[in-house]
Amino acid sequence: MRHYHAVAAGVPRAEPRRDPGHRERGHEGLMGKADRMGAMTTSGSGGKGAPSARPVVTLRDVASKAGVSVATVSLVVNEKTQSRVSEATQQRVLQAVNELGYRTNALAKSLVRGESAFIGIVSDAIATTPFAGKIIRGAQEEARRHGYVLLVADTDADPDATQQAIQMMIDHRALGVLYSTWYHREVDAPAALEGVPSVFVNCLASEPGSCSIIPDEVRGGETATSLLVGRGHQRIAFINSTEDAPSTVGRLEGYRLALRSAGIEPDERLVFTAVPEQEGGYDAAAAMLALSDRPTAVFCYNDRVAMGLYDRVKEEGLRIPDDLAVVGFDDQEVIAAHLRPTLSSVALPHYDIGVLGVRALLARVAGDRTEAVQRVFCPPVLRDSF
Repeated sequence: MRHYHAVAAGVPRAEPRRDPGHRERGHEGLMGKADRMGAMTTSGSGGKGAPSARPVVTLRDVASKAGVSVATVSLVVNEKTQSRVSEATQQRVLQAVNELGYRTNALAKSLVRGESAFIGIVSDAIATTPFAGKIIRGAQEEARRHGYVLLVADTDADPDATQQAIQMMIDHRALGVLYSTWYHREVDAPAALEGVPSVFVNCLASEPGSCSIIPDEVRGGETATSLLVGRGHQRIAFINSTEDAPSTVGRLEGYRLALRSAGIEPDERLVFTAVPEQEGGYDAAAAMLALSDRPTAVFCYNDRVAMGLYDRVKEEGLRIPDDLAVVGFDDQEVIAAHLRPTLSSVALPHYDIGVLGVRALLARVAGDRTEAVQRVFCPPVLRDSF
């Protein structure tokens, strides 16, 4: 297992719908965001420039300041006073706790009470993908709102590491586990999740009775195509992926729905498939632009495909959006916000998926299993390419 983190959380914020531009975004990477969010890792982060650690305040320090025994302080902070500690003594201990900044050990406290302080999230590629940080941020902030800390494990898609990670969550008495993949796909539930409250985020579980939080790929494809229809385009191409994935099927369905809703019969000659990378977009654009009655607009399966299309369009001496309007998907800011012209895209709602994953897990722990699959709206991010 490559990474374990215990992550504290904050308050959810709405994701912006219009790109603010690179000057406002800055140049933080994923690790910069993790630092800002207060991640606590098992490996530590010493070295030059690291902030000096605050002195650890112990039960003995609190007892000395309050003028009571360590046992009395333990009873108060673990809320097990009952009739054994007077109200005045409790107030004196709590005042000392506040003045000294004493913090209880969440794991120890959960063991004493038989309650959980943690929610777990296990993913196949948290540390190596740009999307996963938003899922973690959404989950951690929602967990914090409900008084929980998020335990995070990155398994690099190793089955043994996945089993170990889930067992680690169980050993830490996690309330339940979010199981996540870095891209939307169907998965089989790991055997270790049997009997553990769980929710699948950004992936669709095949097991009956499971709960999944996934992007609404159909509506996302419809949104992307409707942006182009709204600008008056009639001949709109779609460069789809060659991969067997829910996004491939869903975005194509949404593309067709948007055209039919606008009274435009889909032309299958305008649907192309490509390896969903820059090279695939370049090749598909070459075939598309070779048509005698080429389209005036194109919806690209993802932003990497759009990047390759940009290259081919420029080689042909054409201009975006004057000669060809373009909308991408995924909203990878490192691509979409830095192409020229900047690329309009449809964002994958990873932050919202993280938030809703925690909410669904808490609901399932409470006994509510009414909704097996939640599909989350993918919002458009408007820039200059259409």
